[in-house]
Amino acid sequence: MRCMKKASGPNGSRTPRPTHPFVERLARGPLLADGAMGTILYDKGIPFDRSFDVLNLAEPAIVQSVHREYLRAGAELIETNTFGANRFRLASHGVTDSPRVVAREGARLARNAREEVGEPAFVAGAMGPLGKPVAPLGVIPREEAYDAYREAAEGLVEGGVDLIVVETQSDITEATIAVEAVRAVTDLPLVVLFTFTEDLRTLHGAYPEDVVRALGTLPVDVLGANCSVGPQGVRDVVERMRRRTDRPLAAMPNAGLPRYHDGRFVYVSSPEYLGAMTRRFVEAGAGLIGGCCGTTPAHIRRMRDALASENGSASPGAAAESAPPPARPLVIEEPAEAADPRDRSALARKLAAREFVVSVEIDPPRGARPKKMIEGADLLQRVGVDTINVADSPMARVRMSSIALASMITHQVGIETILHFTCRDRNLMGIQSDLMGAHALGIRNVLALTGDPPRAGDYPNATAVFDTDSVGLLGILRRLNEGVDLGGNSIGEPTGFFLGCAVNPTAENFDRELERFEAKINAGAEFAMTQPIYELDTLRRFLEVIGRGRIPILLGLLPLQSHRHAEFLHNEVPGIHVPDHAREAMRLAGDKGIDAGVEMCRELLLEAKDLVEGAYLMPSFGRYEVVARVARAVLPAGAAPA
Repeated sequence: MRCMKKASGPNGSRTPRPTHPFVERLARGPLLADGAMGTILYDKGIPFDRSFDVLNLAEPAIVQSVHREYLRAGAELIETNTFGANRFRLASHGVTDSPRVVAREGARLARNAREEVGEPAFVAGAMGPLGKPVAPLGVIPREEAYDAYREAAEGLVEGGVDLIVVETQSDITEATIAVEAVRAVTDLPLVVLFTFTEDLRTLHGAYPEDVVRALGTLPVDVLGANCSVGPQGVRDVVERMRRRTDRPLAAMPNAGLPRYHDGRFVYVSSPEYLGAMTRRFVEAGAGLIGGCCGTTPAHIRRMRDALASENGSASPGAAAESAPPPARPLVIEEPAEAADPRDRSALARKLAAREFVVSVEIDPPRGARPKKMIEGADLLQRVGVDTINVADSPMARVRMSSIALASMITHQVGIETILHFTCRDRNLMGIQSDLMGAHALGIRNVLALTGDPPRAGDYPNATAVFDTDSVGLLGILRRLNEGVDLGGNSIGEPTGFFLGCAVNPTAENFDRELERFEAKINAGAEFAMTQPIYELDTLRRFLEVIGRGRIPILLGLLPLQSHRHAEFLHNEVPGIHVPDHAREAMRLAGDKGIDAGVEMCRELLLEAKDLVEGAYLMPSFGRYEVVARVARAVLPAGAAPA
């Protein structure tokens, strides 16, 4: 029977787990790991836009040489070159090689280097984050995230690693999935490292104490921090973790923050500085110590010398006897209460007062001259339309910034806008920056959309971001309305966005559409706009299923221009269903197709007026006068003629 050790359980308690040489070695004193892999590969001429992980297959000699350098510098643990060896990160580089094979080869190269040098060392299988957020914030379903981590872990175990390191995590949910996936494959020792911002929170808002509490019930052997904002920040994280757990901790910081100099990235923390910080890591409670981005064999050599000079005098528990600074709060500060919707925009006030509202969509121009769009908005305002929707490069075709056009319409025409905002072209930082900028420009209504994929538009080979989807975007907007960003950092005065979402009552997979709609409401949607509808029964069925009064619904109407237009929308545009009778009516209308299309929409709008809270009109080919004719069916008498 194998000896047993105690691993952390709930709230830092201990539960039995088998011993392993790595765990036994860690118990004897601080253990030195290696430093950055990507930094050295970059210095050797490998560009950052190339997949470093695929070098395991394409240029194994260069990867193996990096491992040798760290071993000769004194590292007792080397991490495999597999940080991005998962299906999502590899796919972002257009790599079709199996993540399992890439991971297996990474492990083999590290083991080969150990044999070449002849120094005893542990080979740790590195597993970084998937590269895109996991649901519910992101677009990667939990099941797919689990499968991705599991196949990477299988490759590492097949390659013969001694332990697994799940590193640079910022989302407790994703880290938990990674732990579950690894434990389904192996009982090798498991290290889990999070990365923190300068205010000692992850990008998802978790403090070090939150990480300890969340992972306290999981079979993890070592917790800690890597990457982050530099040595001092990582030391502070470890110190705070030590107060909440007695399990081994790890400190593996960046060499400070990088700067760009003479065409290359340079990290500012010298080997001497990191060597001097090594004792402080040990005093804070770290047992596993190494480096991350910007650290080199020179840094590791200095850290080795620092540990050797200690001669074992420092222990991981030394921090308990020191006088650390006061602990920071254990939870994110309470967000501010979001403003009453009626105080956010005219649209919100009208819907709250049960006024029937009419919005018309305007697409930004393909160039930089929005004169026609401004004139169209002016026409629609004179007709009596309540608000203008501004699309965000619909169908993934390049158009002028929707934020810019919405701001111009708001200020030059004097009519409120609804900004369509997609996740396709912006990462999580860009999303939040653009939203705060839009708010500063006076935009208050936002329709949260996932966005059409690039393959549908002008640049099918363009890289889509999709860090999140419409549900996650609504969550971000809601947090901004509470006065904090996604990471829980205060933004000062809360935003006052009125949050909208899209819904398609004609969706083929109706149950899935309802499930998504429910998720959008739960995420914060306060009104919804439908895809174009051409028959009343479809609307009634949808409203019966969701229940009247959940959130205001604006009925989508797109006047048909001709029989050809109807056939195109029905057969070639995703998400639009034009029923047989409507297409036949347009065929019979012949040259009077526009009049027939307008009348069809007017009749449907009048029939539906008591069922919904407003209309969302979409002109074809920029023909604003056509939708104005439809709008006049429900607008007050005396409005300006179209």
